[in-house]
Amino acid sequence: MKRVPAAAVAALSLLALAGCADTGDGSSSSGGKGGGSGKTLTVFAAASLTETFTKLGKDFEGAHPGVRVRFDFGGSSTLAQQIAQGAPADVFAAASGTTMKTVADAGDASGRPTVFARNRLVIAVPQGDPGKVRGLADLASSKLKVVLCAEQVPCGAAAKKALGAAHLTVTPVSQEQDVKAVLTKVRLGEADAGLVYRTDAKSAAGQVQGIEFPESAKAVNDYPIAALSKAPQPALAKEFVQYVLSQPGKAALGAAGFESP
Repeated sequence: MKRVPAAAVAALSLLALAGCADTGDGSSSSGGKGGGSGKTLTVFAAASLTETFTKLGKDFEGAHPGVRVRFDFGGSSTLAQQIAQGAPADVFAAASGTTMKTVADAGDASGRPTVFARNRLVIAVPQGDPGKVRGLADLASSKLKVVLCAEQVPCGAAAKKALGAAHLTVTPVSQEQDVKAVLTKVRLGEADAGLVYRTDAKSAAGQVQGIEFPESAKAVNDYPIAALSKAPQPALAKEFVQYVLSQPGKAALGAAGFESP
């Protein structure tokens, strides 16, 4: 066998390394579209998106070898405040246009936010409905323990609007910072009823019952999404937004009970 000159071996090694080099824009030349070994995409998302976005995140990772999607789920207003304070995030998905507007107006959104889904409220009651709730008017009864979201978060603002449309005054036993906290109190039997999104009641089927009410049509929430202007992974951020807006993203959202915008 002929011996390969050392200079040729070195040249081939450099070419191999160059072919795998990180491009620095959220992709790598060897990992395909959106690849990037060891890269983490951070997504801030409304609590009501937990189940759907967790699934979409896993699918996105499968299509982008080496990329990890990390989620921070919570009340949209809290997440918006964290973004304003400089928390490192790549994408923001809010449960209301008003909340997203605060982020966009501050210059923290890259491009114009896009509404990707809509959601409406239902009355969540524990399995078996021990409080005998039949409609929204029942929540005004002093005999019932009712839990609502705080008014500064989207689910609370929607609840206020729906109750206002029904000309009802409800005194909650507690006001929570996100919709999942309301759902948990109902699920554990700590409340007789709570106003949550339709998608949250569906995700807890078998543990809570969701009761539709006509006034929910007066308080439908738009869900906007945007890549962030200071995103550590700007290219991946844009790809994730596009994935949410794609047909697979729409299908996952529809299966969870979200309405199309």
